[in-house]
Amino acid sequence: MKIIIAGAGEVGFHLAKLLSNESLNIVVVDLDKDKLEKIESQIDVLTHRGDCTSFKTLKEVGISDSDIFIAVTQLQNTNLMSALIAKKSGCKKVIARVTNPEYLERSNMLAMQRAGIDMLISPEQLAANEILNLIEESVFNEIHSFENGALNLLGIILEHNSSVINKTVKEVAEAYGDDINFLPIFIIRSDGGTYETIIPRGDTVYKMDDHVYFIALQSAKEIIHKISGKSHHRLADVMVLGGGRIGTKTARLLKKSNHDVKIIERDRDRAYDLADEFHDILILNGDGRDSDLLEEEGISEIDAFIAVTGRSETNIMACLLAKSKGVKKTIALVENTDYIHLSQVIGINGFINKKLMTANAIFKHIRKGKVLDVTNLYDLQAEVLEFRVDEGAKICNKKIGSLKFPKQAIVGGIVRNNKGYIPTKDFVILPFDKVVVFSQPDSINKVEEYFET
Repeated sequence: MKIIIAGAGEVGFHLAKLLSNESLNIVVVDLDKDKLEKIESQIDVLTHRGDCTSFKTLKEVGISDSDIFIAVTQLQNTNLMSALIAKKSGCKKVIARVTNPEYLERSNMLAMQRAGIDMLISPEQLAANEILNLIEESVFNEIHSFENGALNLLGIILEHNSSVINKTVKEVAEAYGDDINFLPIFIIRSDGGTYETIIPRGDTVYKMDDHVYFIALQSAKEIIHKISGKSHHRLADVMVLGGGRIGTKTARLLKKSNHDVKIIERDRDRAYDLADEFHDILILNGDGRDSDLLEEEGISEIDAFIAVTGRSETNIMACLLAKSKGVKKTIALVENTDYIHLSQVIGINGFINKKLMTANAIFKHIRKGKVLDVTNLYDLQAEVLEFRVDEGAKICNKKIGSLKFPKQAIVGGIVRNNKGYIPTKDFVILPFDKVVVFSQPDSINKVEEYFET
């Protein structure tokens, strides 16, 4: 499969990195020489310097015999124009990144499909949806669902009062017997400024401040709340810092879900525009890092604080200030991926990186065959994949305990006839099962061999 990516920014970079593990023919196109050199030095893909809206450039990279063209530059019009040219030049499928919410309205999306663009994707909409998810599930700092919630990937940090600290995975599992409905699939552990990804086994010991990811049935959420040392509570009052696209989309979603919302916007003219647009949301003009302003607006009574300005540093500092005032949950938009780990270590409950989310969403859409879904976590250090089991596959009719999976991979859950299962070693995998597997990148190809026919 030949894939051309237009745009060597962070979205293009991470998408190329994801796809490079798939043994595909990938070409990244951009005018920025430095960005292309960065990609060449870190990823095994081809690059081409040129204008992606140029017929000449697209012809040079072989657009006519390409399978997929993905336009993810920072300019919406460039993405739309290059995608249309790519489709008319013979590319089978084209995807374009957009920022204008009008394009995401159903009638307009259908119009774009008729014009030739197969998929539109909005990083801002993805970010707003994820923020709403994190607010609704107040305890967790990361949530991903498989098969409409039959299985869930839940990320949580173990507090000092967690009942599982200093216990092994096996000890905790034995306490729930055969009815266990959750399984830890990996742990992120900080050690003196470095971060270790651990695939837990029976003798792995839980430690305080571990960031644990569980595969769980819907019924396990309350149990995980309990063992983590946290309890679920509705986050009714929410303050949003930043009145840009993500802030306003998030505010709309929160309001529809019956949350009380305030928006803080630093730019005076923008604040007045927002006040005219939102009649049921309080708009404040000011700096969200101003302690006096937050005090005046009752920050101590706020349940959740969401910082989504265009600056990662501002978002992190504002969340820390809100946390110091007693806010239960803080969420920061972190565009600089170097800050992702830092934001959690210093106490921010959730982070949003719209560029990584966009790359993941596109990756899910274009990945074919037996892989039904993929969630990339922690800046490419881990993937959670959902596979379909076909008759004749190596894994079919085998017990979990008999599989010689790579040490860097683990079967987390099974969906059978729309019902989720947390498998024991005696669980037999049958045809048409859907299997959720955690794997580190180096082991993905070996894992996929088990699902080949």
